[in-house]
Amino acid sequence: MNHRPVSLGEFFHLHRDRGEALVLATVIHTIGSTYRKAGAQMLIAQDASAAGLLSGGCLEADLVERSRKVLDTGAALIAEYDTRSSDDVLWGIGLGCEGAMRILLTRLDAANDYEPFAFIDRCRNRHLDGSIALVTASENPHFELGAALRSDSPGSLPDAVQAAMVNSPRKASAVNADDAEFLVVPIELPPKLLLLGAGPDAMPLVEFAGLLGWHVTVLDHRSAYAIADRFPRARSVELRPAGTLADFLDDAEFDAAVVMSHHLTSDEAYLSALAASAIPYIGLLGPAPRRARLMNDIGDRSTLLGKRLYGPIGLDIGAKTPEAIALAIVAEIQAVLTDRPGRSFSAQEKDSGEGVTAKNA
Repeated sequence: MNHRPVSLGEFFHLHRDRGEALVLATVIHTIGSTYRKAGAQMLIAQDASAAGLLSGGCLEADLVERSRKVLDTGAALIAEYDTRSSDDVLWGIGLGCEGAMRILLTRLDAANDYEPFAFIDRCRNRHLDGSIALVTASENPHFELGAALRSDSPGSLPDAVQAAMVNSPRKASAVNADDAEFLVVPIELPPKLLLLGAGPDAMPLVEFAGLLGWHVTVLDHRSAYAIADRFPRARSVELRPAGTLADFLDDAEFDAAVVMSHHLTSDEAYLSALAASAIPYIGLLGPAPRRARLMNDIGDRSTLLGKRLYGPIGLDIGAKTPEAIALAIVAEIQAVLTDRPGRSFSAQEKDSGEGVTAKNA
C-alpha cells in the first residue's frame, strides 16, 4: 500500500480529474478500542495508493486487497476485523488493540458521479451542512448494500433516516428502516483559518493546516510575501493593507485567526479589527511583553478580545524551529476548537488516578 501524505479532498480530486475509479472505505461499526470510529473514511485508488487512515496503518494493506474485488465487480462488500483475541494473527496483523471494526467498501466512478464522496467534497468546499446515509445491510431491493442517500435529496430518504439526519448532526448513527440498515454520517466541515502575515514561518503552518483539510486564507500587506505559489494548500492568498481587515471580516466567517506579520503596526491593526469580530480563537505570535504592548496600543478594544486571545500562541512543546512552532499552533487551535485540554492522555490519567485507557489506540 502506498499511503499519500495528502488530504482526502486532494486525493479525491487527483483521481477523479483523471477519470479513475476509487474505493470509499467507511467504518460502519466498532466495538471496544479502535483507531477510528463509525463514520471515518479513507479512499483507495486502483494503483493501491490511498489517503486517510482507519487503523493507523494496521488494516489498510488488507483493505487494499479487498478493494480490488470492489473495483473489479462494482459490488460493495463489508470487511470485518476483530482484534479482541489472539485470532487476529490469522490475518498476519497482530494488532492487540482489543477492538472490532466493520468497514463498508464501495466503488466510486463516473457512472455513479463519484457519489457519495462528491457530495461530501462539495459540502466541505462550500462549507455547507449535509449528511449521507449508507446502506449497511438490506432485505429491500430498493436499497442495495452500499447505496448512498444524500440529505439534499429528501424525497429519497425513509422518514427515520431523514429524522436521524436532522436530530443527530454531529455524530454517526445507525438507523433501521424499510427492511434495511443505514449508517447516517454527518459531514464534518473543516475549520476556517485566517492567517494574518505571510512570512516564511507561515508556510509550514499553512502546510499542516492544509493536510488537515482546513480552509486557510492568507493575508499580508507586503507584495513580496502575498504570493499564492508560496502557499499551495491555502484556499486564498491576498495582498491587503492591514487597516482594511475590518471590511474583509464583514464578508467572511472564520473559526480561528493567527496574527504573525512580525510588524508591530500591522499586528495592532489586525488585533483591533479582530477584537470586534466573533472569531472564537485569536492567536498572537510573539512573547508576553510584545503582547502587553499591543494590548496597551489598542486600548479599550483589548477587553473585547478576552479569553479568545492566545498569546504567546501555541502549546508548550519546546518548539524552536518554524516547523515545530507551526505544529504547536495547529495543535492548540485543534484543542480549542474541539474543547479539549491539549494535554497528554497519560498526564490526564495520572491526575485522575484511572487506569490506562485507549483513547488513541
